[in-house]
Amino acid sequence: MPRSVSGVEMRKRQAAHIEVPPQVPGQPRANTCCLCWCGCCKCPWTEERMERSERQTCTKMDSIEAAEDQQPSLDQVLSWARSFEMMLRSLEGREIFQEFLRSEYSEDNLLFWLACEELRKESDLSVVEEKARIIYEDYVSILSPKEVSLDSRVREGINQNLAQPSSLMYEEAQLQIYTLMHRDSFPRFLNSCVYRDLLASRRRACLDT
Repeated sequence: MPRSVSGVEMRKRQAAHIEVPPQVPGQPRANTCCLCWCGCCKCPWTEERMERSERQTCTKMDSIEAAEDQQPSLDQVLSWARSFEMMLRSLEGREIFQEFLRSEYSEDNLLFWLACEELRKESDLSVVEEKARIIYEDYVSILSPKEVSLDSRVREGINQNLAQPSSLMYEEAQLQIYTLMHRDSFPRFLNSCVYRDLLASRRRACLDT
């Protein structure tokens, strides 16, 4: 079991180590896995980071309401219905999906997946160890209010790997949560008011131009 780390200390460590690389919306990063998982351009996997970002500037979700030039195109919105992968590669798609998950109290699934994506990009062993422990405390520990649903076999593998953390130690858990979102949450998202209202607004915008 990992040593106990306070919530404040974990957030400080995370804020110190997270780097936000540039990313073109809708474009996957190089070296993605065989499932073409997205290379997220920011990782909103702590409340502190999200709150700080909201104070400094409007979020992409805010911009959908406030700034016409930052809205996804009709083609983009339609492409999300055809491919879960394509939606996750899009910054706007991920954030629209996150809004929907928040309404179903399952946002932590996406935040866990994004945190694992950040870990997969790390090569510095000390950073890997810190991020691996933070992910465990935030999303795997049964004591965490943000615990995600993982089967006992996957949990046992994670517990064993904590002795020697690696950037891929959550790979199987990440796939399990990815599959859960794809099969369970994604179909409901496409039938939700969140997606349908956005699609209708994009169609109206096209007719007005």
